[in-house]
Amino acid sequence: MKPGEGRLDFEIPQWDPEDREPIEIELNRQLELARRIEVSFLDRAEADQDPSLIRTKVSLLPASLTEVRIIDIVGLDRQADGGTHVHSTGEVGSIRITKTESKGKGFRRIRFVLDE
Repeated sequence: MKPGEGRLDFEIPQWDPEDREPIEIELNRQLELARRIEVSFLDRAEADQDPSLIRTKVSLLPASLTEVRIIDIVGLDRQADGGTHVHSTGEVGSIRITKTESKGKGFRRIRFVLDE
């Protein structure tokens, strides 16, 4: 990813290209809510017991990792994530979907840019 660009990966068995606009509208609505972002850490064994935290089919976390960083977009989403994050979704501004890609049967990648 590059500054001002990002991507979201989803398991979407029935993708309709007409879904693109409503998804963009809802993404921007959620950003406007200025949801607080909370960061915490969990013991690896505890994190491994919560399937909602590590959503990939195969854990990509190295075996040597003993603590997992948890990002909570309060009221929206909570998961293990090592990326860079804002303090509130309101800091992001608005986004525009630039491309949707198939990443295999039932999987979609949505690429977006930050609007100026």
